[in-house]
Amino acid sequence: MGYLGKNMHTASNQIVLRNIYKNFGTINALKDISIVTHSGKIHCILGDNGAGKSTLVNIISGVFQPDRGEYKVNEKSALFKNPRQALDAGISTVYQNLAIIPIMNIYRNFFLGNEPISGHVNTINKDFAIETTVKELKKFDINIEDAKRAAGTLSGGQRQILAIARALYFGAKILILDEPTSALGVRESNKGVEQIIQLKEQNINVILVSHNIDQAFMLGDKFFIIKNGEMAGQFDKLETSANSLRTILEK
Repeated sequence: MGYLGKNMHTASNQIVLRNIYKNFGTINALKDISIVTHSGKIHCILGDNGAGKSTLVNIISGVFQPDRGEYKVNEKSALFKNPRQALDAGISTVYQNLAIIPIMNIYRNFFLGNEPISGHVNTINKDFAIETTVKELKKFDINIEDAKRAAGTLSGGQRQILAIARALYFGAKILILDEPTSALGVRESNKGVEQIIQLKEQNINVILVSHNIDQAFMLGDKFFIIKNGEMAGQFDKLETSANSLRTILEK
């Protein structure tokens, strides 16, 4: 099994995991998990705390490696040793904490770890960074007049879009969203839903981790229910309902 490098994106941007197992000591975190995800679809991973959702996401994003099983990206075997390798293969995760530094400028957050350098003295190209940040946020209807202000002045929803726009700008074709609306108010949550739908329209392979069954059902095309580290069910939208998903989760 090998690591997929940069520019390995295709129109499908498919992820396939087959018979994945992951143990932590005597704890069976994942047992025989298989999923397939595709571009232009929203795939919802549902389950209670401790069900194994985070472990699965961490395997997809290169934080953990599976103990057993097969992992493929675009029909090529993938074994990511770290998140950077997953990022290079176009897989990015936006976590609940967003990895935004509140006291740092908005544009510095956007280019965090990937600063554009100008000249021979290795200084950041501020004009390019600011212009790019403003332009990329505007694609999500976020109008920032001063990208030099602290990111902490942004609302929760705006910070989330900053993290998503950053991921897409740096090549994400497969985007994992970890509880994307859980920390948002009603108005911003509704805006967040619109932005997730926009990702689908951009042909991004979206993997949505959520506790909110009603919202997940409204957004999702496919649903994976994980309970106690095992797959309790996989359903296309047309063959299930929010109530059916809730019933399985509450059994």
